[in-house]
Amino acid sequence: MAKRTLRGGALVCPLPPTMVSCGDMENSNIITIGWTGILNTIPPKTYISVRPTRHSYNIIKEKGEFVINLTPSNLVKEADYCGIYTGKKVDKFEKCKLTKVKGTQVDAPMIDECPVSIECKVTDIIPLGSHDMFMADIVAVNVDENLFDKDDKMRLDKANLVAYAHGEYFELGKRIGKFGFSTNKKKKVRK
Repeated sequence: MAKRTLRGGALVCPLPPTMVSCGDMENSNIITIGWTGILNTIPPKTYISVRPTRHSYNIIKEKGEFVINLTPSNLVKEADYCGIYTGKKVDKFEKCKLTKVKGTQVDAPMIDECPVSIECKVTDIIPLGSHDMFMADIVAVNVDENLFDKDDKMRLDKANLVAYAHGEYFELGKRIGKFGFSTNKKKKVRK
């Protein structure tokens, strides 16, 4: 397969266009973040990378906590809006008609309309260049009750989550495999 070589750039995708809420129930903001992911399992750690010029940057730095809210397809316009407009000039919760819910472990509010809200406490801030990375412990994961099946298995495939790739949003589609399926051996049928 022929490939074209481009200069180095930020082209790992798809990414989750998450709505990160910060502040507290009185003074809060939402920033859309694509630069996020899991850093470690035990202890559970994550990160978000934020430009120091963004309004949420100082809120997160001062409070030392935030909530990563996973975006469902019905909130993609709201996520896009929260990534474009500054919270210095507009209350994004009000403008986007989103509901604040008190976090269980942090003061930062969760977004009730999001199916998954991940509460985080900052452990380190690492300057990287255009962005600073906020490393954080995951202190609670809140998942909508309707995403659990009768066997109590979490079904994120039912959350209609969104992915972001090179300037475009996509709704996640059908499952095409599961972890470890490439090595599963078929059971032999005894005759």
